[in-house]
Amino acid sequence: MTFRSRIAPLLALVFLTLPLGAAEAPRVFPLWDGKEAVATYAERVHLPATKSLDLGNGVTLDLVLIPAGQFIMGSEEPAKPSVTVPEAEVLIGIGICAMWVSLLLLSNNYNKKKTYSFSLRWLILLTISTGLCLGGIARRILAQQEAARYETELAAFNKLPPEEKPAHSVTLTQPFYMGKYTVTQEQYSAIMGTTPSRFKGAQLPVESMMWNDVTAFCAKLTEKLKNKALSVRLPTEAQWEYACRAGTRTRFYSGDLDGDLDAVGWYYSNSGRMPHPVGQKKANAFGLYDMVGNMEQYCEDNYDAKYYSISPELNPIRSEGETDRVLRGACYADNLINCRSSYRYHVTPKDWGSFSGFRVMLSSTL
Repeated sequence: MTFRSRIAPLLALVFLTLPLGAAEAPRVFPLWDGKEAVATYAERVHLPATKSLDLGNGVTLDLVLIPAGQFIMGSEEPAKPSVTVPEAEVLIGIGICAMWVSLLLLSNNYNKKKTYSFSLRWLILLTISTGLCLGGIARRILAQQEAARYETELAAFNKLPPEEKPAHSVTLTQPFYMGKYTVTQEQYSAIMGTTPSRFKGAQLPVESMMWNDVTAFCAKLTEKLKNKALSVRLPTEAQWEYACRAGTRTRFYSGDLDGDLDAVGWYYSNSGRMPHPVGQKKANAFGLYDMVGNMEQYCEDNYDAKYYSISPELNPIRSEGETDRVLRGACYADNLINCRSSYRYHVTPKDWGSFSGFRVMLSSTL
């Protein structure tokens, strides 16, 4: 028997034992650094920065690329004071001691020479001691301001709902595409044939949605795409908050001040108690509009009050626990405090409200 005839059966056995149709390993993507423009990131990873889905009859649904990245999810505790009053007082004490030493040296020199003699050493010591005293006083003032700031912020933090805590690091390893706007009545009607909205308008966000309505829309749109590699669904809580923050760690993605919210969202104080057409406010750094205010947005996860305590660091989604579903983003009738990036709300799958809408994401084998 030749070598070829002996090895052939062995090779055949190896090939027969290999798994058929083995899935390719997920592509590894670089994490967004928070500074790079999304268009630049998209070019670097060879993905289009935007996508547009044809819903028929000239209606489209636009999506933007959200890069893979890492962020702090939830409400963070305020930063502790960088300097304390006791530390500043120690510095003042050292300066006073050094000043006394310089005065003793001057007095001792006078007793010897019966005249005041200001040596270079004495001048240097006096300069240092004066600098320590003045620096300590300045640091004490700063420490008092920092202490007042910390107490105020800590009191506000303690009033926040416990289901937003603890803040923790989350990494999303895959980029994804998210709807540029919340789904409009025109888009919803193009797929479902009608809309349940009370406020009528083609470019108004669709509202009065139940969970079953939302999932039915996603399933029907996925079927319409006729591409098994693509799936339209809701974002997870982690994906939604990451996309909302767009690299920020402030209360709102527009900043920490109450007045910052007016530029990016419709809420109780500026909405006139009614929804507005999508895209009229300023977008965030990812190019997403109305991420807070105007209409609440469903997420994929089951609601869990302890979700932040138990969610994993990588690509978290809560698929167990309560049957309630999560809503994010607040609405046109909400107070300012509910428009924070970390705010969470929940309803049962059969509940509906005139404030509930949604935004889709496109899941694919990138």
